[in-house]
Amino acid sequence: MSSRNYILLLAAILFLTSLCISCAGSAKPEVQKITLDSGIISGTMVDGVRAYLGIPFAAPPVGDLRWREPQPVKPWVGVRDCSKFAPACPQPKTYLYDVGTTNEDCLYLNVWSTAKSPDEKLPVMVWIHGGSFATGSGSQPMYNGKNLAKQGAVIVTINYRLGPLGFLSHPLLSKESPQGVSGNYGLLDQIAALKWVKRNIQSFGADPDRVTVFGESAGAASVCDLMVSPLAEGLFQQAISESGSFGDAYPIARENTVEKAEKTGLDVAAALGCDKAENVLAAMRQKTADDIINAAFKNYDANAGTKFRPVIDGWVIPDNPWSLFTAGKQAKVPLLIGTNANEGTIFILPKLLIQKMTQQDYEAYIKYLYKENSAAVLVRFPAAGNEEVPTAYSRMFTIMNFAAGSLHAADTTAANNSPVYMYKFTRIPDTLLKKFGSFHGLEIFYLFGNFMIGIMPIPDTPTDSSLSQAIMKYWTNFARTGNPNGPGLPYWPGYSSSKREYIELGENVTASAGLYEEYRQLIDMVAGR
Repeated sequence: MSSRNYILLLAAILFLTSLCISCAGSAKPEVQKITLDSGIISGTMVDGVRAYLGIPFAAPPVGDLRWREPQPVKPWVGVRDCSKFAPACPQPKTYLYDVGTTNEDCLYLNVWSTAKSPDEKLPVMVWIHGGSFATGSGSQPMYNGKNLAKQGAVIVTINYRLGPLGFLSHPLLSKESPQGVSGNYGLLDQIAALKWVKRNIQSFGADPDRVTVFGESAGAASVCDLMVSPLAEGLFQQAISESGSFGDAYPIARENTVEKAEKTGLDVAAALGCDKAENVLAAMRQKTADDIINAAFKNYDANAGTKFRPVIDGWVIPDNPWSLFTAGKQAKVPLLIGTNANEGTIFILPKLLIQKMTQQDYEAYIKYLYKENSAAVLVRFPAAGNEEVPTAYSRMFTIMNFAAGSLHAADTTAANNSPVYMYKFTRIPDTLLKKFGSFHGLEIFYLFGNFMIGIMPIPDTPTDSSLSQAIMKYWTNFARTGNPNGPGLPYWPGYSSSKREYIELGENVTASAGLYEEYRQLIDMVAGR
């Protein structure tokens, strides 16, 4: 099959993810009222799970509140209907999924609970979605929390501001801020959601002092950012990072300061035609969200990576998160972390430029990226001919952009005397996407127990169903106790930097040791350790 056909196949299948019917709306609703600090809400009940969708956790970040810290919700009178999802935050289009309606008024979260009373004190799991800090939402069908909630945890999924609305830095924004910095509004939204959980989640039958943050890709990087943020201290007791931590092992790729990001902000202001205005920020705040998204992502492939992301501002993020983990300055909480066996495939294989890249082009790119370490990188990820370039590139991307950061987080957290549990997801279900292997994000469908990828389901085979049940139990056990082990599950050993123990989540669930041992010396060399 040609690379163009792969693109079309992947786009068609993952686009149809948005057409999945949300379980929360598939039966006649039964009103269940909850009292929050901002008012009373009602939700629905399906299969013994109560769902409350579209709950505001902060004021709409519109008008003068654009590019400011999230503000408190204005209390309402009467009962607010929370039976439907709220809009997603504004974002560029992506071929991977469709989030449906978007609106700048998007700071909402969703809760699923099986608790019959506020006194049950179930553990809480707060999901932070991925999407390169540019796309995604907490209401995507694959994140429906009903099945995971049935394992005995209260599940929360959240929205947070994305792209230039969530992570724009600009000298004038820094000047007007009491902290003298700008950017990180999306991270501040995540922290505001965690504070909402702390204040309100007990009403849903949960324990506000037993909160786990978990996320994938940009959501996993957010988890690591929250682990080093003083503003998030005490808001969670466990952390789960899936397929994302700090980005590339190469140090320069991890640096993103306010000063650097402000240059991008100046470019956005110019693209909007606001840079010459008498009041630049007022002019930018008068633009529509779509105007800003279009200006910020002009001539940019939103599926190619991260353009707007968290910055080292000395306030929300005090320093480089990789370095803070190295120094043992991350939160002292249990960490469950891992990656998939083929993270790079959906980023690399569909790209025509990479499909056409010659061996010489590939080697030149590695030399440009890794400089004095390029020879060592090419030894580990060689391409003997042009036809081997996509596979070599994908493997390099998997190890150096995903596995390296997860291993660093595991090593430094274990050295900080916090429990660590590592996994490697290797399952390849029998679908039309099996060419992509255990691709980035595949484990999400098993974690939430939602096997529909658009109109093409992951086959509900005994192997896949058993793996999904195991993952859900491991994750909720960890949320409950800080340890994923429990009755009926294969034993998952704790991680140590000497043995590098992990559990493989694949056709079989088995414990092993020496995770990515063959790449360890290279990673340490590139990372400057």
